[in-house]
Amino acid sequence: MPGTVNRVLLALVGLVLLAVGGAVLAVGLGVRAPSWWLHDGPHDRLLTAAERTRWRADAWWWPTVIAVLALLVLLALWWLTAVLRRRRLGELLVDTGDGAGALLRGRALEGVLAGEAGRLDGVAHAQVALTGSREAPAARVRLLLEPHVDPATALDHLTARALVHARESAALAKLPAEVRMRGTGHKAQRVS
Repeated sequence: MPGTVNRVLLALVGLVLLAVGGAVLAVGLGVRAPSWWLHDGPHDRLLTAAERTRWRADAWWWPTVIAVLALLVLLALWWLTAVLRRRRLGELLVDTGDGAGALLRGRALEGVLAGEAGRLDGVAHAQVALTGSREAPAARVRLLLEPHVDPATALDHLTARALVHARESAALAKLPAEVRMRGTGHKAQRVS
């Protein structure tokens, strides 16, 4: 969902900027502007001196301008951090029992878990991504099931075998998982 929202917002902002920029460029190159447009020709100013200095003497003007600009900067920073935030877990903290602990690469556990899930009966392909924190990871598992497999049986095998092995090998108290399954099958065809 955040990826979709991000794409829609970027598309809207891009379209607005492209439309306004293209219109200003066209008017600047001499294309006749519609009557409702902000300026009439290439030598017309967007704001007159009176319009630019109209509210400078009012006490609310500068605090409002600064607040709006600060809000825009904060929103842009929030958006940037949301886009750059890592979705996958880089490493896990494994309790070794001696009080020191060890770090396990998230990709390594993802690969082992995906390999074991892919070897289950009836699973054509498996993908795993670890999310959460180093101390409390969670797994997102996607399974591509063959047509003859019962999804409940595949889920039971996944939770009883692959997820238990991953949880025990990483010495985790729990490893919650979100499992999404999709079947490989032939698309329906119209028969006459």
